[in-house]
Amino acid sequence: MTSRHEQRKQRILVLGAGYAGLVASLRLAPHHHVTLVSPSAHFSERIRWHELAAGGRATTDRPLADLMRGTGIDHVAAHATALDPDTRHVTVDDGRRFSYDRLVYTLGSRTQTHGTSVYAPEDAAGLRKRLLDGAGSLAVVGGGLTGVEMAAELAESHPDRQVRLITAGHVGTGLSDRGRAHVQTALSALGVHVEEGRRIPSGDDVDADVVVWTATPSPNTDLAAAAGLALDEKGRIRVDTAQRSVSHPEILAAGDAAAGLRMSCAAALPTGSRAASTVLSEARGREPGPLKYRFFVQCVSLGRREGLVQFVHGDDTPRNRVLTGRRAAWAKERIVRSTFSLVKLAARRPNLLGHLPGAN
Repeated sequence: MTSRHEQRKQRILVLGAGYAGLVASLRLAPHHHVTLVSPSAHFSERIRWHELAAGGRATTDRPLADLMRGTGIDHVAAHATALDPDTRHVTVDDGRRFSYDRLVYTLGSRTQTHGTSVYAPEDAAGLRKRLLDGAGSLAVVGGGLTGVEMAAELAESHPDRQVRLITAGHVGTGLSDRGRAHVQTALSALGVHVEEGRRIPSGDDVDADVVVWTATPSPNTDLAAAAGLALDEKGRIRVDTAQRSVSHPEILAAGDAAAGLRMSCAAALPTGSRAASTVLSEARGREPGPLKYRFFVQCVSLGRREGLVQFVHGDDTPRNRVLTGRRAAWAKERIVRSTFSLVKLAARRPNLLGHLPGAN
């Protein structure tokens, strides 16, 4: 006989096993039937991809089976290919269809590369192999924080290579004047030649043996767009303050695929947890609270022994205060480690993640 508790359980389908998707799945699993759709058997620490590319780390993958053991989450190793909000079904690439009561969309983002034989941060393992195969010049296109970290890490680990960082604007646009000045000094000390104000239409236009493209991150929302979900001008899913789609409130979105906060691991964790809290609140007949999240810092690694911690206002605009040098490198490493520790905490003590800022 089905218990009253069992009758209240919902079928939750989570698309994507990044930071947001995994945290949401782990928080919901003790209360509902959770199916996690992700083609990989691993969770990847994407904030360490520059370390992997430079050869300082053997892998950034963590087995999903280890994180989900004992949680009851059903992992479907497949790509989602179609979403039908009217019938509440998702189709995957082997033809199977999965129904849901609530859907959590956390497919993240990708780098849109331009040109042939161009590497993206997602290709970190392939880039690492290419760099080990032989010497030559190297160019990183994109002056955002991803490009800065990649250029610094590669220059430090491959001092025999000529490394350039090319950007259409200024390096570290979102940093303060002090922050940008420190980044420029650190890159120069590593031998990185910075070329600002140069727009590159394609990696094929760069005179370098190896080109790494970090300039155009794009949300993975093609599935959402085809299903008719409302998107913002950047192609991210428009959500309300509780991470519900404004056009299809039975669907929640979090992480890079959701509009609102800067694409970042810092935003993925609280938005993923907030999405889970919304499902839990509504299942109990309560109105969910809004996401209340404030940024505190932007952290940039500049090789293994140098870094920058840029203090920011709650809306992510920079303050004039920065931390630099080895202390900043140490702080950045502690923050990266704590990020994965939060994921592990979600696996062991999922209810504690409700205390993350904005998660209640």
